[in-house]
Amino acid sequence: MKKLMIQFQTLVMESTRRNDEGAVAAEYGVLLAGIVAVVAIAAAALGGRIGRLFDAIVP
Repeated sequence: MKKLMIQFQTLVMESTRRNDEGAVAAEYGVLLAGIVAVVAIAAAALGGRIGRLFDAIVP
């Protein structure tokens, strides 16, 4: 019985290990999309203020 459980656990571990690469790429894509969204929202909210700040610094 113990040998059967070890074989089953090994089979499950190998099957999840093979499918890991695609999930990692998808996770990085979601993370990157979130960062882009935050930067876009910040740029839209602070765009005028940043422009006026640069105009005040550079005559």
